[in-house]
This record gives sequence, structure tokens and C-alpha cells, in this order.
Amino acid sequence: MQDEVITTDMIIVGAGPVGLFSVFEAGLLGLKCHLIDNLDRAGGQCIELYPEKPIYDIPSRAQVTGKELINDLMKQVSPFEPDFHFSQQAEILEKQKNGHWRVTTTRGIMLEAPIVVVAAGAGSFIPKKPPFNKLGEFEEKSVNYAVYRMEKYRDKNLVIVGGGDSALDWVINLAPIAQKITLVHRREEFRGAYDSTQRVLKLAEEGKIDVQYGNVIDLVGADGVLSAVEIETLKGDKVTVECDYLMPFLGLKVTLGPIANWGLNLDKKHVQVCHETFATDTAGIYAIGDVCTYPGKLKLILTGFYEAAVMAKAAFAYAYPDRKMVGGYTTTNSVIQDRLGVGDHS
Repeated sequence: MQDEVITTDMIIVGAGPVGLFSVFEAGLLGLKCHLIDNLDRAGGQCIELYPEKPIYDIPSRAQVTGKELINDLMKQVSPFEPDFHFSQQAEILEKQKNGHWRVTTTRGIMLEAPIVVVAAGAGSFIPKKPPFNKLGEFEEKSVNYAVYRMEKYRDKNLVIVGGGDSALDWVINLAPIAQKITLVHRREEFRGAYDSTQRVLKLAEEGKIDVQYGNVIDLVGADGVLSAVEIETLKGDKVTVECDYLMPFLGLKVTLGPIANWGLNLDKKHVQVCHETFATDTAGIYAIGDVCTYPGKLKLILTGFYEAAVMAKAAFAYAYPDRKMVGGYTTTNSVIQDRLGVGDHS
């Protein structure tokens, strides 16, 4: 574990859309932010679950994909130069003598600030891994549990495993660009939405995809690169399918992780907050986005954006009561415009 402690104004646990917008709102007030996320990039659910699927309820955006939204948010927060600590969890929370909080990550990074914001969404997403023979040998190069860039799969042979919404949706989305898709499901009934099920069955009838009802029994390849997947059908037949990428979409396990042990007031997997400030029952700790709960809560990205704006001002007033808070609008306030790098007062 490192000995150096990094001091900042605000530690944000979660780099999804709500965590990112918190950086923007805090930045307008002159606060510096560090973010911690267990994923290897910013974006949260938008990147992990639906990077190329359209979102229709973001104000002023008739349609935007998860990836586009995150790219735009990253551009929006860039003037404030936030620091990201990816592929690790916020593990230990400790109160310091000066009243600040120290957060130590699972990689040993120690951050200290008067404000900690839990913006962990639904929690940490961990893919459910199937018990396939030799799965670990191919995970680094040929096994994908999420789709980050569709173009990667152009003209490739794909084996998608699962019968829920995620598996069916990606069969539909990837069918136009893949060389071949084989969908493997352990039974003949799918768990996904009726419309998605019908579209997949139609693709199979038209010969655009192949559906195998059964189980993967072996993986074939060398040096971590798959060449084929062996399947045993429900009828007992053995089928060998060429495969460049194996894509098990069996769902995700969601957990609060170490946050559950921080002593916050929890309602099941949600942190209870005051809806006027989004403060928890622990001074200096705030919670926003899907992870928090209060009467009338709506689990929407736009709601999280509102919560971030209110939280930032409340947290500023708590942490720096002797400082003057910059008010006004981004369209007219010269201090805010200077912080955004768009000021022109010549």
C-alpha cells in the first residue's frame, strides 16, 4: 500500500453519468474532484450495458447512445481536469482528526477530502461467468462479457450464450455485421422480451443466424485465441462451431461492495439521503443517482443530474462555510465562464 495521501476537495465513488456531471457542478464552484470506479473506463451502466443503444429521455437530446452521452460528459468536464482511479473499488472509509475523510482503494491509493460522494449507480457490475471448460485460458483475448465497440465484430464468427434480453438484443444488433452468429441457450424458451424473441426467431428462420439449444461443453483454440466451440444439444448431438469470440451474456451480479460496510443508513442496497441536500446521515458523505433513495425517488439519469447540482452546492456550503459560493448562470457569470475556459472579457 502506498504511503502518499492525495488531498482534494471531493472524492466521487462512481464514474457513471451522474458521477461525471458531479464533476461539472463541483467544478463550477471551484472544487477539484477525484473519481474511483471498478470499471476500466468512465461510463458506468451506459458503457457496460448499453454503449450503442439509444437513450430517449435525456433533455434536449431526442436520441443519444450511452457511449455518445459519456463522450459528451467527458468533454464537458474536461476544463476541470478530474483525476480518475479506474479498475479499483473504494474500500476503506476513515474519519480524520481534521474532520476530513480518507478513502483507501483496493489498489492502495489513499485519497483525502472533506466531501465524499457515493454515485455508484446500482452498484458494482460483475458478469456472471459460465462454468465452461478452459474458460480462463481464453478470457483475455477471445471471451467478451460486454460489447464496447460493435465494429470489432465485423466479419467475425460469434457464439453468443444466453436467453435473456442482453443476449437477444446483441444477436439482433450484431447480426448485420458479423460473419456468422450462433446463439446457444440451454432450453428452447427464451427469457427476453417477446418482441426480441420473435425477431431472433425470424432471423433464424431466414438463415441469418443459427440457434443451438443445448450447452457449451468445450472450447478449442491455442495461445488464448479461440477457433471453435463444442456444443452438446438437448437431443444429445455434438456440434462444433467456428468461433472468433465467445460472448456469454448470462446477466450481471450487482453489489454495493465495500460501501455496504461504511456504516451508512441503508435501505436494502440503497443509501438513504435527505432529498433537500442529498446528504447521508454521516456528515460530509453524500449519495446521488440510482444508489440513493428518498420519498418520490425516480431512477432516471436526468434525476441524477438534478441531484448532482443540488448536492454540489450543499456540499460546498458544508465543507467551506467561510468561502463565497459563486452563483448566477453559465451564460452570464464571468467567474464561471473563466473556469470553463470560455471567458472573453477584453
